[in-house]
Formats: sequence, C-alpha cells, structure tokens
Amino acid sequence: MFQKKKRMDMIQFLDPEGNVVNSTGFPKLSDQDVKKIYELMVLSRVFDDIGLKLQREGRMLTYASLLGQEASQVGSASALEKEDWFITSYRDHGVWISRGFPISMLYQYWAGDERGMKIPDNINALPITIPVGSQIPHAVGIAFANKLQRKKSVAVVYFGDGATSKGDFHEGMNFAGVFKVPCVFICQNNQWAISLPRSRQTASETIAQKAAAYGFEGVLVDGNDVFAVYKATKDALNKARAGKGPTLIECYTYRLESHTTADDWKKYRSSKEVEGWQKKDPLERLKKYMRKKGLFKNEYEKKVLEDAKTKIKTATQRFESITPAKPKDMFKYLYETTPQELNEQMKDFD
Repeated sequence: MFQKKKRMDMIQFLDPEGNVVNSTGFPKLSDQDVKKIYELMVLSRVFDDIGLKLQREGRMLTYASLLGQEASQVGSASALEKEDWFITSYRDHGVWISRGFPISMLYQYWAGDERGMKIPDNINALPITIPVGSQIPHAVGIAFANKLQRKKSVAVVYFGDGATSKGDFHEGMNFAGVFKVPCVFICQNNQWAISLPRSRQTASETIAQKAAAYGFEGVLVDGNDVFAVYKATKDALNKARAGKGPTLIECYTYRLESHTTADDWKKYRSSKEVEGWQKKDPLERLKKYMRKKGLFKNEYEKKVLEDAKTKIKTATQRFESITPAKPKDMFKYLYETTPQELNEQMKDFD
C-alpha cells in the first residue's frame, strides 16, 4: 500500500514580520549586499507598476505582473555569477533587472518590438519564453554544453507551477539527472496557473519532491523570504559548479495580481485569499528585517523609491523614443542566411 512520506521541510529564515526564525545557514551577506537586494526589489516593483499602467494606456501589449514574487526572482538572480546563464518565462522581469539587462529594452519587448530581446554580449541569457515550459530543455542543453566544454558556468531556468504539468519539464529533469548537468531548476510556485489552482496541477505534496524521481535533490523554500531563496540558489549553484549535478528549487510564493492583463483573478479566487498573502509581502518582510537591523530609515526608503521611479521614467522615455521597427524586419532576423522561400515572401510583401 502506498504511504506518503513526511512532508518536506521548508527553508525559511524570516517570518512575515521580519523576525529571524532560523539562524542556521543564514547567508553571509554584507549590509551593502542586503541594501542592493532591497533596491533591486523596489526597482522591480516600480517597473511592474509602470508596466501595468503602460498596458492599460495602450502603450504596451499584454503584460504579466510579477507582484508578490520579487524575493523569488531577485533573491535567486543575486546569487548568480557573471558567467552563469539564465533562461526565463514571461513573468521574470526581476531576474532580468537584477542581471543588468537594460530596462528600456524590456519595455520595448513588451510593447511588441522584438528588438528589445537583443541580448547584450556581456549577458548570458536566452530571449523571454512565452510557451509554457519550452525553455526547460533549452536550459538543460546549455548546461550540458557547459559540462562538455568543462566550463564552470551554470544554467538557471525559471518556470511556474503550471509548467510542471508539461512534458518539457519531465524530459528536461530526466536528462539533467541522467547526465548530471550543471543546471538549477527554479519553480516559482505562485499557487495559480491562470485560473487553475496548484492542487489541480499535481497530487504531490510539493513540487520540489519531484526531483527524487530523476535522481537529484529537490529543495522547498519560502519564496517570500529573499534570504532563503538566495541561500538555496547559492548552494545549488555551488553544487552544480563542483560537478555534483542539478537541483530543483520550489519557491513557495504567490501571484498577487492577475495572470496577465488579459485575465481577472476575481473570477476564480477570493479576496480573502489574496489579502492573506498580501500580509506575507516579500518587500515588506525585508523592510521590517532591515529596520530591526538598523539598515532602514524613512529617508533611505524615500530615496530608493525616488531613484527607482527616475530610472523607470528614463527607461520609459527611451523605449518610446525608439524608431519603430519596419514591417520587413520580421523577415530579416530569423536566419543567419535568409532562405529563398523567405526572400520570395518578402518580395510579395512589397
């Protein structure tokens, strides 16, 4: 008879009030490191707020909010080294911002201009993935290539709980486990895949435990505790770099906004549920911790917010001043050498 195992322990250092509830393994971060993480979280939230407003004004296309997931994104991205790769889904704006991607180009992309995803040479990333889960095998392929070339670079792939129901997830995990590739899988379990609750995705008590079926470690972490996310990611990266294979990290978090601007969360979940998670706000949790540590004053909070607003305003002005793409450009950047068939289509376009 099947027997359930004891529920996996969740890594957590801070409670919602910013109190340290577990000091064992607390990441060694300087005061400056903590401030940088906070500032990136604020910048990501302001980016998100303006992104929603730009979409509502008709200045951007359909947009997916990251609200509530800043700790999962900034905390993990802050643990990466320069040579590491990151491969994301469509909600991971905080990862891109943390890795130094130009904010104006992110807006440009979400406004429908694919030139916004022209990755700078100093950043190891693949363009944002819209199909659910298809980025996972790509990340595993990059990690396998790194291993074959004996590079210390690790590939980190981000996806949601809905992606764990796709074949891409299982195929990628299986390959990664068999060949022990240097890949870190980060599932941001935000409880909802559009209107489908996590309970309808899987009968497993956790997503993290799925890693056991593929022969490697799964870690469950409080996704609203930025220090817990940072620690779990740092440990997984170090393990991968040492040739000890992949890790699956489940960031247990919550999507506070609708799935995208084309969705209405009030149709499938209660206000009471959302309000309960608002009390676990990752940004507020970090602020409370910093206040207790003497790292946070009202003047600092105001300056960080104003600086973020200035950066986002500048980025918005920059992306809206870019010369619009030409319709023919859709033919020009698909192949290194344009095939005859596409050349003929381009002529017909005239």
